[in-house]
Amino acid sequence: MTRLAISVIAATGVFYLYTAFAYRWTSLSIAPSVNPTQSRAAKVSVEQWLSQAGLQDVNRKEFVAVVTALAVAGATIAYALFGGVLPAFVVAVFAATFPVASYRKQRASRRDRAREAWPRMLEEIRLLTTSVGRSVPQALFEVGERAPDEMRPAFEHAHREWALSTDFERTIAVLKSRLGDATADITCETLLTAHELGGGDLAKRLDALIEDRTTDTQGRKDATSRQAGARFARFFVLVVPIGMALAGMSIGNGRSAYQTPTGQAVVVAALLVIVVCWFWAGRIMALPEERRVFGS
Repeated sequence: MTRLAISVIAATGVFYLYTAFAYRWTSLSIAPSVNPTQSRAAKVSVEQWLSQAGLQDVNRKEFVAVVTALAVAGATIAYALFGGVLPAFVVAVFAATFPVASYRKQRASRRDRAREAWPRMLEEIRLLTTSVGRSVPQALFEVGERAPDEMRPAFEHAHREWALSTDFERTIAVLKSRLGDATADITCETLLTAHELGGGDLAKRLDALIEDRTTDTQGRKDATSRQAGARFARFFVLVVPIGMALAGMSIGNGRSAYQTPTGQAVVVAALLVIVVCWFWAGRIMALPEERRVFGS
């Protein structure tokens, strides 16, 4: 009975630690209270996140199934190694975050490719609107046809909206929503203003925007290259403890040593330290994301 009580208390503590770190829940309730406005905002945020990752058509049931499968696999492996419920629970929760981390990496890669493509696209728009004489919508859609693959569906949806409504403001809103990128927001608002007000200063504005985006892209590339060694070393947070745990099974009593109350407590504490270090290392190396000032 005492062991069961200790297990429940420890599991509760792990739950509160994980939710406080991953979801920023600060209350002691099982889940934070959400009003309708917050619920709608959260839904928009999730949809925007999936769109930025190129996963706007992802099946959420399949996503949940993958998370569940990884959690079960992690729990099974941990139980086989340590022979305890609590270590299995901690590893299961950690393994369940892998799909989210994978999609976050896809999202970051997609945003990087879009960020690198925008200076070239802006230069083409400038040439088409000034030298060739294309209208702003025509130039935008022509350039969109030569955009990176992950950006083309957004331009196709926007072009379809333009063909149906010829309302450039609504078209721009569709494009911004689909791209979900700060540079796209700024570019779209600049083009919308030029289309509605006219004037001959569009080339100057685009030149300034091209210079700003090029500087930002190069700065992010430099920062990422400098972090290459640290990102590689981050994997040792997982590899070294796993290797030590496997080695420990072949020394002395091996697996049975992990199953003692003291062994279980030490294993759980070590696993929590590993998880915290892993997320902390990723957090301090994350480059700041540009805020969407004109987000839809």
